[in-house]
Amino acid sequence: MTTSFRSSGVNPGKRNAIKLIAGSALLTAAAGLLSACSPEEKPQFKSIDLTGADYAKDFSLTDQNGQLRSVKDFAGKVVVVFFGFTQCPDVCPTSMAELASIKKELGADGDKLQAVFITVDPERDTPELLKAYMGNFDPTFLALRPTMEQLPQVAKDFKIYYKKVEGKTPGSYSMDHSAGSYVYDTKGRVRLYSRYGNGTEGLTSDIRLLLKSA
Repeated sequence: MTTSFRSSGVNPGKRNAIKLIAGSALLTAAAGLLSACSPEEKPQFKSIDLTGADYAKDFSLTDQNGQLRSVKDFAGKVVVVFFGFTQCPDVCPTSMAELASIKKELGADGDKLQAVFITVDPERDTPELLKAYMGNFDPTFLALRPTMEQLPQVAKDFKIYYKKVEGKTPGSYSMDHSAGSYVYDTKGRVRLYSRYGNGTEGLTSDIRLLLKSA
């Protein structure tokens, strides 16, 4: 006598399908948890990322209007600091003109960009001359003037190079100096170093990223 019976469960094909669906759901949930626990993706900057650097942290210098300035004065803004001198024939005016162009490119966010020019030639760069020089680019740009005694320490703090180079005529001279800009986020933390010659597109993009992450 042959005994037959009817299965009260799910047939093998359906059972395997259910297992696959359940397994897929578990994997999806696990991936979601890993994603939630993983650190935020770092912004892809065009400039050199200096986040966490132990130099170029701040300054305390007098501007062209006689006011003592610090990075902390510009909370809520991205600050770009450039070292140069007013009689610089090419690098300095090009860099400042590019910052003026970037400010316009930012549109409504232009007011959230603060350009700061620190002279490496305080011997000739008087407050009056610095004020006129900034006026050539944007009236909101600030020029800081360390004293001759302060300049070596400022250069050390920012790891920048400068050297007086005697000219062809008695008493004339020029200044060799580092060409690049430090960029600070809206909380006053140094974040980037932008090399001279990189153009405006990359720096504009980086400034937008810093403003977006503020």
